[in-house]
Amino acid sequence: MKILVAFFKLIRWTNLLFIVLTQMLFRYFILPFVYLVGHPGYESIKLSEGLFYLLVLASVCIAGAGYIINDYFDVNIDQVNKSSKVIIGKYIKRRTAILLHALLSFAGLVLSIYIGYKIHNILIPFFNFFSIVILWFYSSTFKKKILIGNILISLLTAWVIFVLTLSEYRFRISPHDIVWQRLLKVSFIYAGFAFIISLIREVIKDMEDMEGDMKYGCKTMPIVWGLPVSKVFTGVWIVVLAGVLVAIQIYVVQFGWWLSALYSFIAIIIPLIWVLCKLYKATTSQQFHQLSSAVKLIMLAGILSMIFF
Repeated sequence: MKILVAFFKLIRWTNLLFIVLTQMLFRYFILPFVYLVGHPGYESIKLSEGLFYLLVLASVCIAGAGYIINDYFDVNIDQVNKSSKVIIGKYIKRRTAILLHALLSFAGLVLSIYIGYKIHNILIPFFNFFSIVILWFYSSTFKKKILIGNILISLLTAWVIFVLTLSEYRFRISPHDIVWQRLLKVSFIYAGFAFIISLIREVIKDMEDMEGDMKYGCKTMPIVWGLPVSKVFTGVWIVVLAGVLVAIQIYVVQFGWWLSALYSFIAIIIPLIWVLCKLYKATTSQQFHQLSSAVKLIMLAGILSMIFF
């Protein structure tokens, strides 16, 4: 039982639920909204319900494998930053961890190939394979480099949404197709939100983990540029995100989406401003951890906003 519990902690089951929730809300709230225009050739969603759940499973497998390989390479650093949460070497052997990573990655890739074959879309398996490769190199190399690791993880977070958009692409459609244009607009709003909020959280986590990262020669932003510059970098992105969200809410209010706008202000924009204020006062690892958790809740609030479509 301890090993099973350790396994679920290792693959970050709560984060995997985020992925499942994101993709399910996009499938059942965003896509029906997009297809309301009733354009010829778009009578129904291209990805069947069965294939959709296989795609969700593929995303979960790839992400779970990524968390495993990340912990595999970070054992020594985690011993300093969060020794009580170390699993590999304590509950699960390193060799077993590598095997689990390989099995989950393989399962995710096979599912992606099958889905790509069924919907005649080679881009799905290609980009999911690319995600597996990126997660390996992120954990082994890029995570210890300034900014590049943060950007890669943020891009992969956005991919969780955009993979569903890509699965709806018809290779013979016109770029001026009204349905495709609407889908791209909504997808870029949510994928952009996912990218920026993930980038903010990744840099805050680097601030939290400075002690262990510094001990093992990592070159993260807080170590290379220092905390003040890292805070300014993060603060700028918070301001940008909050500003864009305010502009979007002003726009949707014109269509009578008052409840959606009110939700966004209370659950997303105001908490972002709170994080910004607290960020400049934070100095300890515990304070940065609290901010990281708060940003994660804001991310959840952003995901749940899909319900209003």
